[in-house]
Amino acid sequence: MRNAPRTALALGSVAVAAALILSGCTPGADDGGTTGPITDEQREEALTTPTELTFWTWVPDIENEVALFEEKYPAIDVKVENVGQGLPHYQKLRSAIEAGEGAPDVAQIEYQYIPSFVLSESLLDLVPYGADELSGDYVDWAWNQVSPDDAVWAMPQDVGPMGNLYREDLLAQAGITEPPATWEEYATAAQAVKDATGSYISNLGATQAGQMIGFFWQKGVKPFGYDGDQTVSIDVNSDEAKEVATYWTELIQKDLISTDVDFQDQWYQGLASGKYAGWLTAAWGPVFLQGTAEGTSGLWRAAPLPQWAEGENVSGNWGGSSDAVLASSENPIAAYELAKFINHDEESAMMLATEQFLYPPQLSVLEDPAFIDLQSEFYGGQEVNKLFAEISETVDTDFQWLPFMDYVYSTYEETMGTVIADKGDIAAALDEWQDQLVAYAEDQGFTVE
Repeated sequence: MRNAPRTALALGSVAVAAALILSGCTPGADDGGTTGPITDEQREEALTTPTELTFWTWVPDIENEVALFEEKYPAIDVKVENVGQGLPHYQKLRSAIEAGEGAPDVAQIEYQYIPSFVLSESLLDLVPYGADELSGDYVDWAWNQVSPDDAVWAMPQDVGPMGNLYREDLLAQAGITEPPATWEEYATAAQAVKDATGSYISNLGATQAGQMIGFFWQKGVKPFGYDGDQTVSIDVNSDEAKEVATYWTELIQKDLISTDVDFQDQWYQGLASGKYAGWLTAAWGPVFLQGTAEGTSGLWRAAPLPQWAEGENVSGNWGGSSDAVLASSENPIAAYELAKFINHDEESAMMLATEQFLYPPQLSVLEDPAFIDLQSEFYGGQEVNKLFAEISETVDTDFQWLPFMDYVYSTYEETMGTVIADKGDIAAALDEWQDQLVAYAEDQGFTVE
């Protein structure tokens, strides 16, 4: 995930999603799907019959991976379309599904939005096509994102296990020779760095739901749950969530953590100028940072997130996406083979990791010396890919999402974001956020546990 994560969609997209949920929108009458296992003969026929597929994705230059697929299956012609990232992508996808025409065969979908498309019966269950046989080829928690039950709704493409990127030189000026191993040590280091250098040890993006949810994930908080039907659980203000919130409130109110809105000019400048002595980010962050703060090459290092208890080794995730087959596809076998090939073929998966710099969930890449043994000059020769491969194994497998994450993110920005920017009580804001989410869920006809 090279670009800034898409974390807060506008309410216009929420309205479309809600309409799909309430109407129980289903695919067109001839969805080309199946209820039984695909035979080798059916697969062979589908892959040798002249066919055109449409693939909606925002990954730059993914045509290179598609070309490998077309070379292997010359009868298949794939039309790659980038209809926009974030809001434009999902708006157009949902509008096409609702209209019953114009939807692609394969679409890139971030993990947190899969449940909303499943609820509207817009995705093809890939089990009959053989996807369930691939579960052991991906890190467990990433596979559970696309297969939370007996169905498989997409192929994992990239992930964002979280770690700590830090300026070794700035920490050294504060007398810190090792990255903080616990959050208690991190708070102490934050004061030392501020006193010695004037820098913030990191920034907590005021409107960045993905980062905060990643911190919840690491803590073991289960803020969301969904049974795949009409029952959800919402617990964003649990005691554990409030412990996380209180921790950040105290650092912010002591002026040891900044709250600049991330992925904007001021934030980019802060990374490049030393305003921030670190960035608590995801596995897509190291390459992103290289392009943002190239003048600081050699000064950065990477480490796991600090832990809540000494000796623990757990992380959360921030970002990542999948490729799903739309239930309306008239060529479901070929569409599945495309989604599988891009994210499972060893050459294609390695290209995604080394050319598009998407952090891989595929074990074949995470175990390949050509990927994990790469030494980064920007990080002082450190094998950063190997570090995040190890971190990826520590992410909780059971984290779930709600079928209306568009609304979750938009209300986070309005409710939580305002309090964080104003240096207010984040734990108290969680109560308001909880009430908003429960009210919305009940208004949409969900049972809230």
